[in-house]
Amino acid sequence: MFFAIALAITSCKKTDSAQIPAGKQNLSLYMTDGPGFFDKVFVEIKAVQVLVDTTKDTRRNDTCNWDRLGNREDEDSDEDSDEDSDFVWTNLNINAGVYDILNLRNGVDTLLGSTEIPKGAIRLIRIEIGTNNSVVKDSVTYPLYWPDNKPNYILIKLKGHEADEFLPNKLRLWLDFDVSRSIVIVNNNKFYLKPVFHLFVEKSTASVSGKVKPLDAKAVLTLYNSTDTAYALPNKDGEFKMRGLKNGTYSLYVNGSNNYKDTTINNIVVQVPRNTNVGVIELKK
Repeated sequence: MFFAIALAITSCKKTDSAQIPAGKQNLSLYMTDGPGFFDKVFVEIKAVQVLVDTTKDTRRNDTCNWDRLGNREDEDSDEDSDEDSDFVWTNLNINAGVYDILNLRNGVDTLLGSTEIPKGAIRLIRIEIGTNNSVVKDSVTYPLYWPDNKPNYILIKLKGHEADEFLPNKLRLWLDFDVSRSIVIVNNNKFYLKPVFHLFVEKSTASVSGKVKPLDAKAVLTLYNSTDTAYALPNKDGEFKMRGLKNGTYSLYVNGSNNYKDTTINNIVVQVPRNTNVGVIELKK
């Protein structure tokens, strides 16, 4: 999810912190989870690269074909090989390996990597997926297939201003792995992985949290309004948290199991950057 436009080579000038070299900025990339209805979801993340637009007027490049640049054949990308280009690929120093995505729900996240990158606007994130992927459903493990004839990576396109500069030249950004939309079931429990990520930063989004009782209700929560939907599965203590939300008034639908009745809570006001705690939700049979 591009062709390079001939522009004068210019880098953005900002005040550098003492710990970061001139012309650089540090990016910390986190991953969290929007849950799905599985016991476990294992995904192998092999590598992550970011594309930085170092031109002074990055808005001039908004109409670039970013997909074409992201679908590059060169896998040996780093900033030194592109030092004369306005568009610079950098490998993040990630913790490569197999992640149990469902361990990252309810406000938990993990640091994928933190790396110095060129100063400029982040335009693409390219995530390379390995082959060691599987899901566990009702205690049975199934292979998680990659779609045929598709490249083994995902492209996430940005407008360049999404990252949170929480300190001078230090950026952070969260990737929400949307499990419910990322796993497609076909033909007798054959599962395909088609990753869907949402970007957010905490300072410009809100959250909703609470607790569901009793635990054996095994509740599934859906927070929604006319423009946005989020999901949550309570943890072992019944607690839940949904992040990356926009301003608005939402309804929370709590779907109970084991003969517990469903319930809906209306008129939940969500306001950036606050957390709205709905308290304890007690389901009845």
